[in-house]
Amino acid sequence: QVQLVESGGGLVQPGGSLRLSCAYSGSIFRFDVMGWYRQAPGKQRELVGAITSSGSTAYSDSVKGRFTISRDNAKNTVILQLNSLKPEHTAVYYCNAIDSCSAVPKYAWGNGTLVTVSS
Repeated sequence: QVQLVESGGGLVQPGGSLRLSCAYSGSIFRFDVMGWYRQAPGKQRELVGAITSSGSTAYSDSVKGRFTISRDNAKNTVILQLNSLKPEHTAVYYCNAIDSCSAVPKYAWGNGTLVTVSS
């Protein structure tokens, strides 16, 4: 059974930074593409970026240049570095593996970690 545990969220002022972590256990293979998602209040969950097993990354236009994803396969961890944060980045952030065929999340969601950007 796969478990996804996100951490590192909190309250940060505009322009600040946060480092989010996703620890996963179970049968997530190191070959899985891992994605970071977010769900802002009143909005649908959206994919903000992803990383392949070899470290290639892709980002949505809304976060490109501000967010950076990395992974440590040995530690079963995926990191999302958030820089130059704005109030519109306020959301609950989640991680999940992405099915390579359908591009949909593969596993049950964790609880996420709340990021609040406010002065």
